[in-house]
Amino acid sequence: MSAWFRGDALWLEFPADAQTLREAGAAFLTRAFQLSGVLAADNAVREITQCQECAGGSTGRKLLLALRYARPEPGLHEALFVKFSRDFDDPIRDQGRSQMAAEVRLAQLSRAPAFPIAVPVCHFADFHQASGSGILITQRIAFGAQGIEPQYQKCLDEQLPEPLAHYRAILVALARLAGTQQAGLLPARVNREFAFDPARLSVGERAPYGAAQLQRRVDRYAQFAQDGPQLLAQNIRAPAFIARLREEVAQFAAAEGAIKKALQDDAPAIALCHWNANIDNAWFWREHGALHCGLMDWGCVGRMHLAMALWGALSAAPPAFWDAHEDELLETFVDEYARSGGARLTLAALRQPLYLYAAFMGMNWLLDAPAYLKALLPELGALQGPQDARLLRQEAPRTQLRMLSTLLHLWQSRDFGAVLGAFQRGARPQQH
Repeated sequence: MSAWFRGDALWLEFPADAQTLREAGAAFLTRAFQLSGVLAADNAVREITQCQECAGGSTGRKLLLALRYARPEPGLHEALFVKFSRDFDDPIRDQGRSQMAAEVRLAQLSRAPAFPIAVPVCHFADFHQASGSGILITQRIAFGAQGIEPQYQKCLDEQLPEPLAHYRAILVALARLAGTQQAGLLPARVNREFAFDPARLSVGERAPYGAAQLQRRVDRYAQFAQDGPQLLAQNIRAPAFIARLREEVAQFAAAEGAIKKALQDDAPAIALCHWNANIDNAWFWREHGALHCGLMDWGCVGRMHLAMALWGALSAAPPAFWDAHEDELLETFVDEYARSGGARLTLAALRQPLYLYAAFMGMNWLLDAPAYLKALLPELGALQGPQDARLLRQEAPRTQLRMLSTLLHLWQSRDFGAVLGAFQRGARPQQH
């Protein structure tokens, strides 16, 4: 069955699945690339040399696509990556089809001359809002070749060379995009296409848990700490901390409305940004000895509080890395944000919302991790520790444990309860 939809932006009918793209062939790709502006009117796609489905992601299907053109052009790539918003064979995956809408708009925006950071070069992107059908065709990043470093996996930072340099490169890219948008240096349509949603504090659609629900999850975490103490640092499995955590999640739940309002009213710190710029959503290369990075996988991109972007980038970093480099990384972000045209923020003005947001997001998502880990790892008690090879080779449990540990380490060591107390007393950090 062929699946064609007319895009809302470019008004070209596009194929919404792999088989339809194969049938459409070089003729469709020529029209699409010419319309998007990446292919000259007197050039053409001559042949599809690869069209191979690949796994990955939680929503639509993906393809590795390779092409031969009539002639090469600057910015025109032979090795491409295709994402569809739809998975017609899996109703559960297909429920996430709307997530690509913003990613398509970002891909189209990235073709503007003023776009300040590296993203995979967009060859064609469009979306049909009524059906949730979309297609995104971009440059395929050549990890481990052409001067690009190998791809790094989330929560394997112990295998990452120069972690500080790599995270700094990510934060520079985030701040540069955010500051450029804040300064009004992107095309005017950005404010319409990425309108700020004042109620948006989470990328998920699930309603936040209430106090009793959160406390039950802390109780499950306490049992998890007893069943697998070797997986957790002493400071986050200490009974005194867990008792404090149980009280404080209820306090944060009661303060949800005030936290949301404070973040949505913090105009100097609201800008266009990637919400999940973890190490696995970046690629790195060196120029004249300096490390640079590009960002990919822009699902749910939008204008957001910078706290969302910072937590998305750093939430999978190890606790020891936060302890050693938090100030330096925040200073890097603040400096680049201002240099690129954004407001001049203080570290304190960024740190308080970062901690409040981390607490809110963490308690509503990561406190589910203990039950999830027990289901994924029946041999939990036999694991030697968080660096056990049986844990590290499985992405889902590895990332859940690392991110939960990072959140709770910050909660304990930065005293999130005291941060909330200062916020409720109106002790707002100086903004400028």
